[in-house]
Amino acid sequence: MAMSGGIDSSVSAMMLHEEGYEVIGITMKTWDYETSGSKKKETGCCSLDSINDARAIAVKMGFPHYILDIRSEFKGAVIDNFVSEYLAGRTPNPCVMCNTHIKWDALIKRANMLDCELIATGHYARSRQENGRYIISKGLDPNKDQSYVLWGLKQHVLKRTMFPVGNFKKPQIRQLALEMGFEELSKKNESYEICFIPDNDYRSFLSKKVAGIEKKLDGGMFVNTAGQLLGQHKGYPFYTIGQRKGLEIALGQPMYVTNIIPETNTVVLGTIEELQQTSMSVRDINLIKYEALPDPVEAVIKIRYKDKGTAGTVKIDGSHAIVDFHAKVTGIAPGQSAVFYEDDDVIAGGFISKEISSLL
Repeated sequence: MAMSGGIDSSVSAMMLHEEGYEVIGITMKTWDYETSGSKKKETGCCSLDSINDARAIAVKMGFPHYILDIRSEFKGAVIDNFVSEYLAGRTPNPCVMCNTHIKWDALIKRANMLDCELIATGHYARSRQENGRYIISKGLDPNKDQSYVLWGLKQHVLKRTMFPVGNFKKPQIRQLALEMGFEELSKKNESYEICFIPDNDYRSFLSKKVAGIEKKLDGGMFVNTAGQLLGQHKGYPFYTIGQRKGLEIALGQPMYVTNIIPETNTVVLGTIEELQQTSMSVRDINLIKYEALPDPVEAVIKIRYKDKGTAGTVKIDGSHAIVDFHAKVTGIAPGQSAVFYEDDDVIAGGFISKEISSLL
């Protein structure tokens, strides 16, 4: 059982323990917290406090608990990728990278060593087997659904994965924690920051990780969608598609980042209408529901975690999927995940490559 120390994974472990499973708690150490440079108290899902909280739960419930040090793997697959994506002018998905390349691989390896048949996490998602496939579906609680960050999981790991809280809503999980005698846990706040950036300031993090980045890239140009110069910016990695606040430039109307051109250290600004697109290309497709993606397929596509989704048509074009939305979509950001849904089921997912209009 993957135990982050938060309420969801802790209650998941307790539920499985109460149901008679032989539970072994695993907490993954992903980051050297003392190097984060943040003055904020570490409260994220993988902080030292959370590691201690997870161990305390396991001790009280009477099942084994281990700490798994995956700092080296995490740095290579998640942190280095996070930095390189911003330097490439894209917006990274660290949680997707962690789930796809680190967390599940580490859990499966340790499960095999401990002769465990199944692994479980505290994600709000559901899974089932159907037509020879292991399918991820949205969690019952629409406000907590985390299926979006699980699109990269392969069939061989889904076969062994359980999501105990997926059929519950968050208030029910808090009530279960209280009923099991963990009043403090039932009131525990949630953390929405990236675990290795506890102050949520990714720009400061990039400055610490890439020596001289501010000095080298300061003074790049803001341009409009027609290429006309508007002013100077602090460096293209410090901006994201769809950003409006923090531009520090007055243009008489709301303007948004519509494109980032790293080769020339250029940030393109446009109106909300210019930020909207109707097509995009998606790479590195991982199939969940079907062995082969129907071509074309009608789906609801989410382009960010809190996105409600937009209906569209998905077609395969070589190694990419081309999405034609049925309505305008705001803020398509290369590097973010696009996840295709059929009702509550995840059909497939991938990384947004480009808005189609930027290819023309």
